[in-house]
Amino acid sequence: MALPPAFLEELRARTPLPGLIGRKTRLARNGRQWKGCCPFHNEKTPSFYVYDDHFHCFGCGAHGDAITFLMRAEGASFPEAVERLAGEAGMQVPKATPQAAERERRAKDLYGVCAAAEAAFRRRLMLPEGRAGLDYLRKRGLTEATIARFGLGWSGEGRGALAADLKGEGITPEQLVAAGLMKPRDPDRPEGGLVDMFFNRVIFPIRDRRGRTISFGGRILGDGQPKYVNGPETELFSKRRSLYGLDLAREGAFRGATVVVVEGYMDVIALHQAGFGGAVAPLGTALTAEQLDALWQVSPEPVLCFDGDAAGAKAAFRSAELALPLLAPDRSLRLAMLTGGEDPDTLVAKAGPPAFEAVLAGAKPLSAALYDLLAGPTPPATPEQRAAFRHRLGAAAKSIPDKTLSSEYRRAWLDRFFAEGRSARPAPAARPAWTPRGKPGELVSIRGLQRAAIDHEAIRLERARNLLAILLHHPALLSGVEEALASLDLPSGDCSQLREALLAWLPDADHLDSMSLMDHLRQAGWESAAAWVTRKQGLSQAADPEAQPKEALEAWWHFFSLLRGKAELDHDLAEARRMLEETNDPQAQHRYVLLLEAQRALLSGEAGDQAQPNSII
Repeated sequence: MALPPAFLEELRARTPLPGLIGRKTRLARNGRQWKGCCPFHNEKTPSFYVYDDHFHCFGCGAHGDAITFLMRAEGASFPEAVERLAGEAGMQVPKATPQAAERERRAKDLYGVCAAAEAAFRRRLMLPEGRAGLDYLRKRGLTEATIARFGLGWSGEGRGALAADLKGEGITPEQLVAAGLMKPRDPDRPEGGLVDMFFNRVIFPIRDRRGRTISFGGRILGDGQPKYVNGPETELFSKRRSLYGLDLAREGAFRGATVVVVEGYMDVIALHQAGFGGAVAPLGTALTAEQLDALWQVSPEPVLCFDGDAAGAKAAFRSAELALPLLAPDRSLRLAMLTGGEDPDTLVAKAGPPAFEAVLAGAKPLSAALYDLLAGPTPPATPEQRAAFRHRLGAAAKSIPDKTLSSEYRRAWLDRFFAEGRSARPAPAARPAWTPRGKPGELVSIRGLQRAAIDHEAIRLERARNLLAILLHHPALLSGVEEALASLDLPSGDCSQLREALLAWLPDADHLDSMSLMDHLRQAGWESAAAWVTRKQGLSQAADPEAQPKEALEAWWHFFSLLRGKAELDHDLAEARRMLEETNDPQAQHRYVLLLEAQRALLSGEAGDQAQPNSII
């Protein structure tokens, strides 16, 4: 039995091709796609391109989707490839049953039924009976080209008109019911029979990501209710999995357009006409997890655009809350808010494309937007409110499954939380100069009293000692910081020589434990240097043998950043980012994240130095 087209379509959508193909050949970003050496023939100059839904080699001509790649790369049969990809995507392969075969046959027929119905609706729009619908669309500012591009039409007055139109093409009323275009009459009515789903409505064809019509929406003219109606769930159409305009947005995103989610049909159409080719909309429901997955297949960071009223804020919070458990380093969102009661359609009509460009430019990253939403309209002020807010931030960060990303969100939120807390405190009252003698309140000048100069070399030596002490007590950290440790310019003498001893021990160490390391240093003649490094006086708590590994690692990067220096660290970070963009390698990503942590540690360390100038750490 051939598998249902809808199942195969969803399987392809749930399988990110760069991740799948990246297991076989190294890929690097190349604009909106990925590029690498072809895994199917030997080549030194990359000519193999990976797009969001297919790959193509301009050298050997290899071409296909995720299923084709697995069959060709690993010699898997079609069922084997589908079974493996479905397992990775968390999907169940449909069983071969007569009922499934019948559903597949009907689905193939339904695509043809929907295409024929769209053509009939479009023809009717241009007839005299469709004049009211055409006038409405023109009044909304749509051009003939836009009307044709979106396949807009007119339903007619119902009463079986669509069935009569399509009867000559061999399409039966039963097929129209299966496609969601007709439905049984109210069972309480004596005449029975079938009735058109849409009548006296402007018709909006709904298409899948490949551009095939799978259902329709209709808008009534005048004051009737409901204003908009979508087709029912069918074998082709699922509201929670579909997005209006997704087929055109895929093309727009490939050409560099921002993918932006708005509320309704007319918003999408107006934005496309104004040049925003990445606009899509859910179909009368709140955004779903399945729709987010579809968006991330097209863009790693789509923009969700909401009205600036209370309902918009509520929808933004609901969408952000939905997205958190689905986030990954390459999947995020930005949130934009409209103001003045405008929606994208009316905003573009009144102020032109630059007005909406400003909305997109003002879109906030999800981390910043969610912080604002969690804080609420009134920032927490009392200790109890601030404590509750911190709990909300921690719970939200914890819901992100990727541990590194979760840590980054928590760190960013707490950095902002404490920064805002400091800025909100009143400035301390000025104190009078210290008066060693004289009456209370009498100011006495002290001549000749000088503050001792800060010994920067001593500070640097103590920082290096703390950094090495952490590794001596927690040598398991060495494998993760080896490259960073080797790059440091440590004080000469015991520090730099002990660093070389650590790096020399690491490759041949059977167990990365402190006892084994200390035994090695003792045998190599570094016992006195190790004793100096680990003496208790002036040592950070994170260097204690009983400290938690996470605490020790964060402290290590703190001391590393202070020793490395801001200019050098900025250079390291820029180089790491360049390598990550070129290679998309997990190790490159790990190094970039660690350097980001070091940069933050440096900034917090500089603030600490300003606050406590006498600290030697």
